[in-house]
Amino acid sequence: MSKSVLSAPHFHDEAAAFAYVEARVWPTGCFCPHCGGEGVALPGVRGKAKKDKEGKVITPGAVRIGLKRCAACHVQFTVRVKTIFESSHVPLHLWLQAMFLLASSKKGISSNQLSRTLGVTLKTAWFMSHRIRLAMQDGTAGMFGAGGGGVEADETFIGREPGQKVRPGPGHKMKVVTLVDRDTKQARSTVVDVLSSETVGQIVRENVSREARLLTDESRLYRKVGQEFAAHSSVNHFAHEYVSKADPTIHTNTVEGFFSVFKRGMRGVYQHCAKAHLHRYTTEFDFRYSNRVRLGVDDQARFALVVNGIVGKRLTYQTVGRQGAAA
Repeated sequence: MSKSVLSAPHFHDEAAAFAYVEARVWPTGCFCPHCGGEGVALPGVRGKAKKDKEGKVITPGAVRIGLKRCAACHVQFTVRVKTIFESSHVPLHLWLQAMFLLASSKKGISSNQLSRTLGVTLKTAWFMSHRIRLAMQDGTAGMFGAGGGGVEADETFIGREPGQKVRPGPGHKMKVVTLVDRDTKQARSTVVDVLSSETVGQIVRENVSREARLLTDESRLYRKVGQEFAAHSSVNHFAHEYVSKADPTIHTNTVEGFFSVFKRGMRGVYQHCAKAHLHRYTTEFDFRYSNRVRLGVDDQARFALVVNGIVGKRLTYQTVGRQGAAA
């Protein structure tokens, strides 16, 4: 019988969790996150002890696992500093459990479920989820369609725009534009306020190489910007054409497949999402889609990618609702 992935020491032991994260954040040796100086371990250092009114120690302070001191600036720090873990009181091994669960669940995991599984409050689980989604952001995003490959573009609607009344059609819903690179199998989604040829055109120009082959449906949103690329082909969904008979490579079924997973997760797992946070949910689904098993990335490898993305990203409770909040 195979061993459970979640039985690994770093998911249960705090010292092992620190060692696991340190090996990925500092692969060439510990360094100070403030000045870059060499870090020196401080084993056995304890926090403040609990004392009675007479000053006698009731409970000794807990050992500060992973504590380091910079040899240059003499500031104490741990691997949590300047990562998504900074200032969090949640044990690091519980953070790793949450990261694995979010990375391995194809349609996500709700904050309520995460709260019950980890034994933390709902508010804590919700905030942890958003920090983990921040770690999933790709900071090395290149242009789609480089080398003349095909890029599918489409838009979808989800939830409801703030202050909008429900009415027939998608006008009252939040809008998401997604691009999928057929060669690299990567997905990239953007939340937009207004669907127009100008906003969609800007997204396409900023993310798709001019030598690419743009593939869309019959929407007028892509007609103008499509002229700027090597080729622009489309299918007519209104006429029930989903794959071109003349050229079977002309379709948008790939991006539609991405939307099917995205909507099942948003409706079935998360159920409700405020617009202020939608961009992080799209990041989550982009990440899992772009690093799926079919591309040779299993759950453990995907989890490791999330851990590798924690550095230099800070999210506070006061800034969690802002676009691009990371410092």
